[in-house]
Amino acid sequence: MTALASAGLLLTACGTESGAGSEGGSGGRSVESEVPLTGIRWNVASVTVGGEKYDAPEDAHLKIGKDGRAGGSFGCNSAGADVKIKGDTLDFGETRLTKRACPEGRMKFEEHLTRALAEKKLTAKVDGDRLTLTTAKGDHVDLTSRAEEPDAPLTGTKWKVDAVGGGQSAAPLPKDVSGKVQLTFGEDGKVRGNLGCNDVTAKAEAKDGRLTFGTPATTRKMCPGDTMATERKLLKLFDGPARYEIERNTLKLTAADGTVINATGDPSGADPAGAGRNSPEK
Repeated sequence: MTALASAGLLLTACGTESGAGSEGGSGGRSVESEVPLTGIRWNVASVTVGGEKYDAPEDAHLKIGKDGRAGGSFGCNSAGADVKIKGDTLDFGETRLTKRACPEGRMKFEEHLTRALAEKKLTAKVDGDRLTLTTAKGDHVDLTSRAEEPDAPLTGTKWKVDAVGGGQSAAPLPKDVSGKVQLTFGEDGKVRGNLGCNDVTAKAEAKDGRLTFGTPATTRKMCPGDTMATERKLLKLFDGPARYEIERNTLKLTAADGTVINATGDPSGADPAGAGRNSPEK
């Protein structure tokens, strides 16, 4: 409902195309806009209700058609509605939603989004590729026309480790090893890399956000300063089942004992075959 609303508003705010919408609803009215808005995917970034901000789930978006219809997805259910625009306000008709059951987080977001756009009139403000839809109560929906970057793949990406630490946070790597620590998960079911001093290789199976490792094999160099202490922390990753999360080009690894490792992806720097040339093999 909110996504649709935003679509219509966007047309008004920018002001020469006729109509708004796609994916649902019927009818509509012509509007004038200096920049093309129809056929563009507007990604919902967040919704703020009662002072609380909620980030949108993946794929929450809307599209505006030239036929006076607006439609999209709230991250769970698809929606469609007619759009009427006057000045910088948007009025949308009855919103039709599909009735899929989704994980609780997505359903909650859909609830908040619907609540934010329950009022008939929304005020639109456009700033570059960003659109903000605001209700009379001050709740607002933030959208962007900027394309979402896909998450880097776990396999085949050279992950440069930036930080390691305990608990839920990680501290930047010491100067002695900064820029040296990296891991690459290969298509052959192994992870290879460097721990700042020694090379490492181990079997690695990834499934549903979890990693299962085999016993790691490392070279046996002795290094000065904080390097060996950092290496010991990094090796905790292989002590048991670990979790991984990827967002855009960042990777967070959480070891069984709670050790957290943060890394940044560099797809161009990975061995295409995912195979290290000099890593120790078991």
